[in-house]
Amino acid sequence: MTIIKATKNHLKDLIPLFDGYRRFYKQESDLIKIKQFLSERLINKDSIIFIAYLEDKAVGFTQLYNLFSSVSMERMYLLNDLYVVTDFRGKGIGEALIDKTKAQCISENQKGIAIQTASDNPAQHLYQRLDFNPDPDLHFFWTNPK
Repeated sequence: MTIIKATKNHLKDLIPLFDGYRRFYKQESDLIKIKQFLSERLINKDSIIFIAYLEDKAVGFTQLYNLFSSVSMERMYLLNDLYVVTDFRGKGIGEALIDKTKAQCISENQKGIAIQTASDNPAQHLYQRLDFNPDPDLHFFWTNPK
């Protein structure tokens, strides 16, 4: 397995993965909008995306966003997206992608990595096995002020 940091040159491999990820969350396929969204993230350096390859086939990705803690006055990452193609799950790809994000965190001297995921996402078992723990002191709230 090879894991690389994505650039705009990897969009061809990344778009179908991102589409699969969104469909997992019951979103409609929109390849044009996905290409635009991912292009903007990569060009503007809004996020870091790692892609996992097995024998030149893109089989998974993860996306990190920068966050800041005002209390500790440190940078940290939000691991917002992790996806492995269904046929390749259970083969250590998700774990390898998370290990890559941890290495990125260390190399950039970040405070840590937060994960935001659906409450029924089965990957929570993987996260906890890899030393991610629910934060008993913090809760996540959401509003749509439209």
